[in-house]
Formats: sequence, structure tokens, C-alpha cells
Amino acid sequence: MNEINNCQNNDNKKEIPHFCTNFHNSIEFIGKRWTGIIIYTLLRGPKRYNEIISEIHGISDRLLTERLRDLEKEGLIVKKMINQSPKKVEYELTEAGKQLEEVIEALMKWVKIRKKM
Repeated sequence: MNEINNCQNNDNKKEIPHFCTNFHNSIEFIGKRWTGIIIYTLLRGPKRYNEIISEIHGISDRLLTERLRDLEKEGLIVKKMINQSPKKVEYELTEAGKQLEEVIEALMKWVKIRKKM
């Protein structure tokens, strides 16, 4: 909470804007449509593309592909080739991606509390 207060307080003009920008960019990235649910789905373990799309109702092929690329580019997931015939691709969270579990759980808890209001 102290970091959030620092975001609003401009005592240290060099460090605070940098933190605020990183915080804002992170929230915007995670909040991008479908990104959070993709991460949530992969928290239960590696999945193939068709497994992911079947678990996320309403997402299009194009958007799933785009979000998987975004997550891979940010270092939150890895794309693994499975040497089988036919070849298969599997997506898995990296350690950085797995660290988002606490964030996702906190949001789920917050949603449940708000639902009761």
C-alpha cells in the first residue's frame, strides 16, 4: 500500500513516476481482454492450444493467438514443441507467469466479496 501512496506523493520525482508507469503498464497488460483468464487457465498446468480455447468460452482463434504471443513476448509463458507425430504445441507458464497466481487469487477473492455486497 505504501507504493500506491508513493505514486500519489511526488516527494521523489525520479523513482515515483518510474514505479507508477511500471505499475500502470502492468495493470493494463493483465487487464487486457482475455489475458487474465488465459493465465488463470494455465495456472493449472501446461495446455495445448485446443485445450485452452475449449476452456475459454467466447474467445476467437485470432484473439487467443494474439494474447498467447503477447504473453510469450512478456516472458510469462513458453511455447513448447512436443515431438510426436503429428507435432503438437503446448503452452506453459514461466516462473514469472506463475508468480501471478497470488494476484489472480486476490482478484478472485475481491470479486467474491463484491458479489456479496
